[in-house]
Amino acid sequence: MLFQNNFNFNNCIEHNTLLYGETNTKKTYFTAKFVQFLIESKKFDPKEICLLDFAPPLNTINNVKIGGKIKDFYKYSSKCNNISFKGEIIPPRLNAKNKKELYENACKNYKRTFKILKVFNDAPTSVLIINDISIYLHIGNTKLLLKTIKKANTFFGNSYYGSSLKRNFATLFSSREKRLVEYLIKKVEFSYFTG
Repeated sequence: MLFQNNFNFNNCIEHNTLLYGETNTKKTYFTAKFVQFLIESKKFDPKEICLLDFAPPLNTINNVKIGGKIKDFYKYSSKCNNISFKGEIIPPRLNAKNKKELYENACKNYKRTFKILKVFNDAPTSVLIINDISIYLHIGNTKLLLKTIKKANTFFGNSYYGSSLKRNFATLFSSREKRLVEYLIKKVEFSYFTG
């Protein structure tokens, strides 16, 4: 289903929702808007909203605008239960010159994202927000991810799903990512294509 700008966020409460699409299609922006909606319109306790932000910092690489965190679009997201890690997520394809560097980047990202997924699983909150799920799926598996999603009463996340980040040495890497995102799309209650 195509995501519309006038989307009613009420439909996402007590459900599992995934936005997916190309770079620069406002996936993180709308995820931040959902957090804002919960806090300001629905008066959710921010500490019951857990944010797992897997996105690299907002950047432009090879004329492609990538990354961006929820806090870049909604400053009061800092009041939420943000589970963080040391260091930054590396855009694996864009920061690699070859296949070896690609997988080194993805492995570093996996270690960080896996660790905070485990932290959430040990102490889940009623709302779970995950920004840039495909970063975890580069090396991670859907089993842990789906187990994590099921622990929350409301889940809202987003994932890259496109072709703008193609690199010659990353064909298998990108096809795995696409396949796992498609699997996730089938497993959540609602999924919306952002373009």
